[in-house]
Amino acid sequence: MFRILDAHFLAPDVKQFRIEAPRVARKRQAGQFVILRVHERGERIPITIADSDAARGDVTIVVQGIGKTTRLLNTLDVGDAIEDVVGPLGRPSEIARFGTVCVIAGGVGAAIAYPTAVALKRAGNRVITVLGCRTRELVILEPELRAASDLLHVTTDDGSHGEPGLVSDKLSALVEAGERIDYVLAVGPVPMMRAVAEVTRPHAIRTVVSLNSVMVDGTGMCGGCRVSVGGRTLFACVDGPEFDAHAVDFANLASRNAMYREAEARALRGFLDCPGRDFAIVHDCRLLAKAGAAHPRTPDTPGNGAKQGA
Repeated sequence: MFRILDAHFLAPDVKQFRIEAPRVARKRQAGQFVILRVHERGERIPITIADSDAARGDVTIVVQGIGKTTRLLNTLDVGDAIEDVVGPLGRPSEIARFGTVCVIAGGVGAAIAYPTAVALKRAGNRVITVLGCRTRELVILEPELRAASDLLHVTTDDGSHGEPGLVSDKLSALVEAGERIDYVLAVGPVPMMRAVAEVTRPHAIRTVVSLNSVMVDGTGMCGGCRVSVGGRTLFACVDGPEFDAHAVDFANLASRNAMYREAEARALRGFLDCPGRDFAIVHDCRLLAKAGAAHPRTPDTPGNGAKQGA
């Protein structure tokens, strides 16, 4: 079991956790992820490591509650525990001295881009970050990304914070203004990454995208994260999650990304109809007994995590 040391919401349905996982914290590199299992009968989900502290022995993750398991995870709080935290997995981000790098983060992709931005800055690069969201309340990690960057631009689709427009529009404006950019990392929704790739392609700017969003099993065994890169079939979880943006078949990627949508929707409906079933598993009274609790929880008296999700 892996104890939750800190938990708080950064934005609606977006929660940051600090989890006790000393072995993962010691080995983790920028761009890698962990596989989580909330309870013993839960599904395994890949979540990128946003930060870690080897001395304290903890890792930080940011979770957007979209499907059943991420929503269940976001009901947990300080003092709760996660059944499994396996990692670090995946190939680390390529960190080198490129010159001027532009880190493009869309939505919750900020949590994935942040550790790589930090590592690129430490490697001696000049870091320009473009952070984009639909609206102001969804902007996350702005202070952290500002501290990791030489220059930070914030954009929102509705113009409620920073500059109005898309991250790809801002990147295009920077290039057209004569800003020399040697390397681009884009992390976010598939359409956003595709748009970034099309901005940089005519200028032959090396561009990398993170395809973490298509991962399912996280070990390459399920085959659910197959991606076509340069005409080759690769697996996002073991060959990536970062790939050459100009070689990725984005049409194929978008199609594969939608494969599980119906099944995910069914699972979410079942969870919303009867959340108590999963809460009963998460807050198993045997765990409380081990902790010396005098009054074990039952499904009728859920713990802190269940109360928060009510």
